Amino acid sequence: MPYGRVAALLALTLPFVLPACTERAEGFDASGLLVDASVDGAADAGGFDAGPDDASTPTDAPIDAPIVLDPDAGCAMGSSLVEVTRRPVDIIWVVDNSTSMEPAIRQVQEGINDFVDLITDRELDDYRVIMLSLRGRGLSGSRYRVCIPPPLSGDSDCGDGERFFQVEVDIRSTQPIEQILGTLGQSTGYTDGSGVGSAPWRHLLREDATKTIVVVTDDNARTCARPHQMDAECIAGRPPLTETSLEDYPGGLHPFGGGTSGAPRALGPGLLTATYGTLFEGYTFNAIYGYGSETDPDVACRFSATDEASPGWTYTTLVQRTGGVRAKICDGAPAWGPFLDRVASTVAETSRIECEVAMPEPPEGTVLDPRRVNVQIRGASGSTTIPYAGAAASCDPTRGGWHYDDAASPTRVILCPSSCEFAREETAETSGGLDVIFGCQSIPI
Repeated sequence: MPYGRVAALLALTLPFVLPACTERAEGFDASGLLVDASVDGAADAGGFDAGPDDASTPTDAPIDAPIVLDPDAGCAMGSSLVEVTRRPVDIIWVVDNSTSMEPAIRQVQEGINDFVDLITDRELDDYRVIMLSLRGRGLSGSRYRVCIPPPLSGDSDCGDGERFFQVEVDIRSTQPIEQILGTLGQSTGYTDGSGVGSAPWRHLLREDATKTIVVVTDDNARTCARPHQMDAECIAGRPPLTETSLEDYPGGLHPFGGGTSGAPRALGPGLLTATYGTLFEGYTFNAIYGYGSETDPDVACRFSATDEASPGWTYTTLVQRTGGVRAKICDGAPAWGPFLDRVASTVAETSRIECEVAMPEPPEGTVLDPRRVNVQIRGASGSTTIPYAGAAASCDPTRGGWHYDDAASPTRVILCPSSCEFAREETAETSGGLDVIFGCQSIPI
């Protein structure tokens, strides 16, 4: 999807409810709209009560038909504005340091600042870039290093910056997934000073930030089903490496063995296991790697008639599972601009808006009637009214809904999970947000 805004506005229209209004009893009319049975008919003289005519939905509309409430209906009076913010974004780059990666590493170095510009163009100002790769310039021994230039880095000597942090780790061609799990969990054999480990970097990830992973490699990630040609079979009795281990590995002794000084190497738990809670909830996995077919995962791309990449089965699986984007590393420089733009769009789409909004103070001289509130999502599809669920337990898995933090004395409006996801999708493309309309009686699920 195209770009979202960092700050979407919620238009909130508050009722002018006179202190002299009489007590009312609630009920539902034939149309399914919440209505009041007035104890004192004089209270209705001003036309305040919201009946079926307050909404434009036909009384015989099916239950799953879109509900549209006219914000200009006579029952809606007064207005106030509340700002809704998006969650920050953490973007984790994992770059293979093999010598064959020299052209791709050059593209990373030349394109990373353009990538940040693409992020900020989408009005995502609270971003953090974390790079897992050897730091430095050019070839060092048999490894090719990565040097990120300013302004993302803090200086001209491959340093960190205000929003950029490079974690010194030698990313091996077939081991990026293992090294993510091992170094994030700081498991045995993956700590600083080990051949495949690094200093801790879990603290660089923010609890409230959405996560995007970008892997750059021309090789496969080894698994127990598809070991690298130089690896023995996986050790029986140890948790196997699979194409989904980045997400669901239980943690434990490394299935391929390894380690130093008699201490067996171990892998940390998967990103979506209980260990990390909601830290990686809704993450996307993106990669530029060696796949060669949109439909056949066994086909690899070719750099030339005699030089073939590896198809990267694991990366294909993770891209597809998370709704990420990918590009063919064999396509060289022309592939990078579109790839970076699409990753930036993915970051924007998954930068979640907060689905709780504070109730503003009503205009001077009025009070809030919690029974006369409706919520609309305003975005790419126009305005869609979502129904009132009453409580979190009553949220509908399909129609969603909304509820208060406290129905008797509300301070916040909270979207149900499915409505929250819909709102995020709708506002990723537009400058819309939520219209919380006060004055018309709440439309229930």
